[in-house]
Amino acid sequence: MSAYLDQLFSLAGRRAVVTGGNSGIGRAMAVALGRAGAEVIVVARREDALRETVEELRVTGKADWVSADLSERAQVHRVADEVIGRHGAPDILVNAAAVNLRPPMDELTEADWDLTLRANLEAPFVLGQRFGPLMADAGWGRIINVTSQQAVRAFGNSGAYGAAKAGLAGLTRSQAEAWSSRGVCVNAVAPGFVRTPLTAPVYSNPAQIEALAARTMIGRNGELADFPGVAVFLASPAAAYVTGQMVFVDGGFSAK
Repeated sequence: MSAYLDQLFSLAGRRAVVTGGNSGIGRAMAVALGRAGAEVIVVARREDALRETVEELRVTGKADWVSADLSERAQVHRVADEVIGRHGAPDILVNAAAVNLRPPMDELTEADWDLTLRANLEAPFVLGQRFGPLMADAGWGRIINVTSQQAVRAFGNSGAYGAAKAGLAGLTRSQAEAWSSRGVCVNAVAPGFVRTPLTAPVYSNPAQIEALAARTMIGRNGELADFPGVAVFLASPAAAYVTGQMVFVDGGFSAK
């Protein structure tokens, strides 16, 4: 059984870059990929959280971190340069870093819009352009873009965030079209409502939290423990014929 599961899901010998991997869903995915055997490079802003995450990852394997503000295009390119220069081209890219400012639409400024799209859509595009062709040249790769329910519905004063996540869903399909024939599978993961630092403001309203849980088929909101499995699956050999998809990990929220 172990040999069979290793054949399906092992990431031994693979190198993964995970943005936003120092907290929330990104961290849950980064730790899962590391435990499945991948070398993991975590990218985010806060160095203290990056060091803590990498210390956990190094218990089971190789890990490193790069601190950067992914809303700045020059820093996104620096991340790609540092990853390639220090470790070589990655086999797996997880774009989990996100910004969600949540002003009402009437109060959404152009600066809010620009920041949100740069961090949530442009950074995954640039990293995809830097790493995707290298994966295709190698004949194997995985890109996992973390989108949102807001990619398909309006929700919670997240106008710019929703637009960026809808764009990221479209980018996922375009990247899959470009590189899947050369061994690079590209998919998106759409979480339901999950307690993370990004959703902390919403958790100040218990009635809203209960209403969101009631919207699911399972009857609860998401937990970070709901995401390691889908990350390992989509990054693994088992997902070799899965590409261009948006996988909803939401307890049935999107189907109800």
